[in-house]
Amino acid sequence: MDNLTTITHRVLDGDSLGRPELLRALELSRPCPMELFAAANRVRRHFMGDAVTLCCIVPGRLGGCSEDCRWCSQSRLGPLGRESSTRTPREQIVQAARNAVRAGAACLGIVNSGRRPTDADLRDVRDAIDAIRRDPNAQPLRVCASLGELTAAQAQQLAQAGTFLYHHNLETSRAFFPQVVTSHSYDNRLATLRNAREAGMDVCSGGLLGLGESWEDRIDLALALRDVAPRVTPLNFLHPIPGTPLEHQPPMPPLDILRTVAIFRLALPRVDIKLCGGRTVNLRDMQSWIFHAGASSLMTGDYLTTAGRSAQQDAQMIADAGMTVVRDRL
Repeated sequence: MDNLTTITHRVLDGDSLGRPELLRALELSRPCPMELFAAANRVRRHFMGDAVTLCCIVPGRLGGCSEDCRWCSQSRLGPLGRESSTRTPREQIVQAARNAVRAGAACLGIVNSGRRPTDADLRDVRDAIDAIRRDPNAQPLRVCASLGELTAAQAQQLAQAGTFLYHHNLETSRAFFPQVVTSHSYDNRLATLRNAREAGMDVCSGGLLGLGESWEDRIDLALALRDVAPRVTPLNFLHPIPGTPLEHQPPMPPLDILRTVAIFRLALPRVDIKLCGGRTVNLRDMQSWIFHAGASSLMTGDYLTTAGRSAQQDAQMIADAGMTVVRDRL
C-alpha cells in the first residue's frame, strides 16, 4: 500500500492521483499532519517554486441576490440579500485597482452579487476595465470578473473587453451541493466555466470548505476541479455570518484547513492554489503555515462583506516564510 513518500514521488513524476490515493494520503496524515504538509510543500516547490501571487477584489454590485446559497450574507436568506443591491462607483473601483498595485497584486477581481449579470452590469465592468487600463497608477494590473452565470454571448463580451480570467466557484462536491444551494444546479456552474473558457478567458474556480461536508466531499471537489483545469483554485473557509442559515456552523480547526490545502496541492500540483475568505478568522496564528501545506497564492486586503488583513501584514508574512511575490505567473 502506498505511503506518503511513494504518493509524493508519483505526483512529482506527473501521475494524477485518484480518490483512493488522496484518501490514503489523508489517512496517513491523521497521526502526524506534518508529514502530509511536507509532501505538499515539496510538490508546491517543485511545480510553483517559492513564488506567491496576490490578488485583490472589489464589489461591483453588493447585496440583493435572489439565490439561496446558505452561507452567503448577500443571498435572499442572508441580511444583505433582503436589501436592495448597491453599485460601486467606477472611481472607487479604479481606486481599488491603484491600491491593489501598491499591495503587489497581479490582478483585481470585480465581483457582483446575483445569479447572472444584466446588460448594465456588463457595461459597468467594461467601463471599469477601460478606466483601469487608462490609469497609469493602475498598471500593470490585470482585471478578472466574477458575475455569476454567463451565457456564451456574455462571456464573449467580457473577453473582448479585456477580462483575462473569469471566476466562478464550484463551491463543494456535486453530491453535497444540494444541501447548501437549491436555486441553481452544479451543471449551471460547469456550463458557465465552459462558456468562459470557450470565449478565450482563463478560469478561476475553487470552493468553500467547512459547510458541513465530509472529507470525501472535499476530495471529490478537488477531482471535479481537476476536470475543469482552472488556472487558479481559490480555497475559502466558512466565516459564519449572523443572520445566515449557517451562522452556527462550527469552524474548521486550523490543522484540518491545512490538511485540506495539502490534499488540494497533491490533487492539483500545477494549479495556483489561493487562500481567500475565512483565512484570518479560522487559521489565526497558523496563517503562515499555508505555504508549507502547499498554497502558492493569497487574496490580500478586505473581502466583500468581511475584513481581511492588511497588505503590509501579508507582505511581512510572505517574506518571513522565505517566499517572493511575483506578478508574471498570472
